[in-house]
Amino acid sequence: MSEWAAKRFWSEAGVSETDQGFGVHLDGRRVRTPAKAELIVPTRAMASAIATEWDAQEAGIVPDTMPVTRAANAAIDKVAHQHSEVARMIADYGDSDLLCYRADSPAELAARQAEAWDPLLDWAESVLSARLHPRTGVMHQPQKVEPLARLHAQVEMLDNWALTAFHDLVSLSGSLIVGFATIHDLHPAKTLWHLSRIDETWQQEQWGNDEEAEAVALRKETDFLNAKYFYDLSRG
Repeated sequence: MSEWAAKRFWSEAGVSETDQGFGVHLDGRRVRTPAKAELIVPTRAMASAIATEWDAQEAGIVPDTMPVTRAANAAIDKVAHQHSEVARMIADYGDSDLLCYRADSPAELAARQAEAWDPLLDWAESVLSARLHPRTGVMHQPQKVEPLARLHAQVEMLDNWALTAFHDLVSLSGSLIVGFATIHDLHPAKTLWHLSRIDETWQQEQWGNDEEAEAVALRKETDFLNAKYFYDLSRG
């Protein structure tokens, strides 16, 4: 059974417990991932959220309205088979972390970046034992090997479910530190998202609104918040 069938073919979605975790069924038939694996998730809360997404579908199935289902599919079909590769790719953001690249002008923007981002770098040093150093300009300047190695080790320790969420938190924000701050609940996810948007907010203030850019930004924010929701569900 393919869960991405074009039309609704079931009456009710439900949750069942298995030896491996929690499954979702449609009229008693187990949901499978696009790769045909059984969709078994680690918590009842996540399974219930997936079942709710299925029940919310009407005549046709709209995958974009099913973020938890899509993330669970990614965890099972992709991350579970490529955990180390995904962890390495995401950990590499530390060497070019958004929070470390500061404007040299105007002074108001530089000050705003420092006010928003310096506390996050201080937090990373305190909690993650990894000090990243800011630099002026956009040219890449490598960070020290030791803190990057410590960050990589902590990414590698994330399980498949957490790493699936973490991938989106980091890639959407452009910051490994923002990703860690989000899963550590340093601030609400929405606050951390806006802290990652200092440059874009500044540009908007200077040049006015752009409807297309606003739509893209809203979609990214929604995806970021969905990733945090998925992470929380995976913890139960």
